[in-house]
Amino acid sequence: MIHPQAILAPDADVAADIEVGPFAIIEAGVIIGPGCRIAAHAIIKRGSKLGSGVTVDHFAVIGGDPQDLGFDRKVASGVRIGDRTIIREHVTIHRATKPGNDTLIGAHGLLMAGAHVAHDCILGDDVIMANGCMLGGHVLVGDKAFISGGVAVHQFCRIGGGSLTSGNAVITEDVPPNALAHGRNLLAGLNLIGLRRRAVSAPGVAELKRAYHAVYAQHGACATLAQVALATNEYTTMEGNEFLNFFLGGKRGRFASPE
Repeated sequence: MIHPQAILAPDADVAADIEVGPFAIIEAGVIIGPGCRIAAHAIIKRGSKLGSGVTVDHFAVIGGDPQDLGFDRKVASGVRIGDRTIIREHVTIHRATKPGNDTLIGAHGLLMAGAHVAHDCILGDDVIMANGCMLGGHVLVGDKAFISGGVAVHQFCRIGGGSLTSGNAVITEDVPPNALAHGRNLLAGLNLIGLRRRAVSAPGVAELKRAYHAVYAQHGACATLAQVALATNEYTTMEGNEFLNFFLGGKRGRFASPE
């Protein structure tokens, strides 16, 4: 049902069964899949594509222009949101800066009230961002990462899948997969509670612990230590290999460290 006081562009491509509340705005060229719910006063801007079952709550803005002084508003870019992701009140998600590119939000995610996702970010599936989180441009967030309230993440950082970042943390360096981050670029070990909740196998957890110590319990560059560990061919689980390979990529060149 589309409320008669909603503003829907004639060429917006929307499924027949969506719900749109009063004073919501859906701009030209927007694509909205079946089962979506757009609450009153939400704004879905041009270039945005929503999968099936997406919820966009009151006063959220999807597809706003990047907060980049050099951005040309004529650039045709957008935002893509995966199936059954929930976008709560006052969330802002900005479109990409390059022609034809999208800021990407995965499926089954939850972005709580006031969260901000800047241009060119890529979020995996099942990501949770709590109230007031802020992601700078080009941030990569892995599947099942949990970013607690008030966290600020610097542009181009990577937040590894399965990691937990504690409330009000300041992250200017990469956070490895399944790690527990807090404060300013500090690690407090592995997210063992999250691993248990996801029923990760005992061999996977054991190897992940070994990989963590291979990188952080010795002196030397993280990338070098990770390469040495991988060269032993002793890591056979997805968890161990994903953790070590994380240190071989990224643009920041630095990694959060144990306190």
